[in-house]
Amino acid sequence: MITNSSPQRDLRIDFFRGLALIFIFLDHVPDNWLGEVTSRNLGFSDAAEIFVFLAGYAAALAYQRRYIEQGYFVTGLYLVRRTWVLYVAHIFLLAQLMAVIFVINDFVPTKDFIDEAGLTYFVSQPIKALVDALLLRFKPMLMDPLPLYIVLLGTLAMALPIAIRKPRWLLSLSAIVYVAGITKQWNFSAQPEGVWFFNPLAWQFLFFIGVTCGAHRKTLSVTLSSLSIYTRRHLAAILSVFLLLSAVLTLSWHWPTWHDQWVPQWIAHLLYPIDKTNLAPLRVLHFLALALCVALFLPQGRWLQSRMAQAVQLMGRHSLIVFCLSVLLVPIADGVNALSNDSFIVQTLTSLGGIGLMILIATLPEWFSKQEKRFREGAWHRTFSVVPNVSTIEHREAREPTGYFARTDAEKLLSSSGTNG
Repeated sequence: MITNSSPQRDLRIDFFRGLALIFIFLDHVPDNWLGEVTSRNLGFSDAAEIFVFLAGYAAALAYQRRYIEQGYFVTGLYLVRRTWVLYVAHIFLLAQLMAVIFVINDFVPTKDFIDEAGLTYFVSQPIKALVDALLLRFKPMLMDPLPLYIVLLGTLAMALPIAIRKPRWLLSLSAIVYVAGITKQWNFSAQPEGVWFFNPLAWQFLFFIGVTCGAHRKTLSVTLSSLSIYTRRHLAAILSVFLLLSAVLTLSWHWPTWHDQWVPQWIAHLLYPIDKTNLAPLRVLHFLALALCVALFLPQGRWLQSRMAQAVQLMGRHSLIVFCLSVLLVPIADGVNALSNDSFIVQTLTSLGGIGLMILIATLPEWFSKQEKRFREGAWHRTFSVVPNVSTIEHREAREPTGYFARTDAEKLLSSSGTNG
């Protein structure tokens, strides 16, 4: 049954979306020491899983109520419009990124930024590269997430009714596509790599898990809160062991000799490769374990009210513009770091400065919204402040002379106009 409920906004969604954006920025600056303390170093999944899952969750929150109140046709149009906005943002960002990389490449002689960013294809075949870019087939460095989101959101325009009314059907169909995609090695074509880095046929599974959780969040919350203490303790133990082992295994990758000594070959054969392109099952399990831990053991509270937490939430609420800025900041930070021979201090300053700029740009939509609200309130007061007071009109009419000395209607109108003017 569909219920038109609007529960209080879960601030954890904005917080973890903002945190994922910070991790994505830090992870993609080459040789950045702060990239060694992000989520990718403590388990099989990383910020990409957080971002895709919460993108689906947030999309369900944004469009479920509209679907219930206005129907599928109107909601579908809104989804198509949003998809088009993302496509335009992607093309505009691509042009800006190429301009930034070409400029930095001229100022930093120690690195070939054009080759590292995957722009050699554009330099050698510009016309073909432009056509491929418009078809989402050409995606240089850092340009992979937006095309994936464009495809997933466009798919949601068709799948939203099933997600709301028949979530089990949607998850079953999504799982079938996921398994078929990774076993048959199906993927979208791209240039010059050959295939998309984020295989949409695989990553749609995590996205629609997020959509289902968002569309049926109330039922999910009731189910989790009804778990007994006994069940919670055992579940916490299982999740803790799994997450701890995954963290140890991930950290062991920094020391290959030690890793090869303590990990049996048969286990390594079962685990590897932990493919990111096709979203390996271990990555899905690891992320869902983290998400379940947050849902069960990290409720909303005062920890979300600190200034730092609110700044991260602000980035999560305006994730599109923050992500676009972070894409442009990565080559800039990399160039500045290269000029300093990747010194510790400069890496720290460029990382913290980039995060500061991401927070700053996230404040702009909030500021514009407040200014618009003030303008509308001011316009309302200006409009209605010229309306004459009713008691004044009644008092004036009571003092109006009657009989021979009474004024004509035209004289009254002229007198009233002069007073108001």
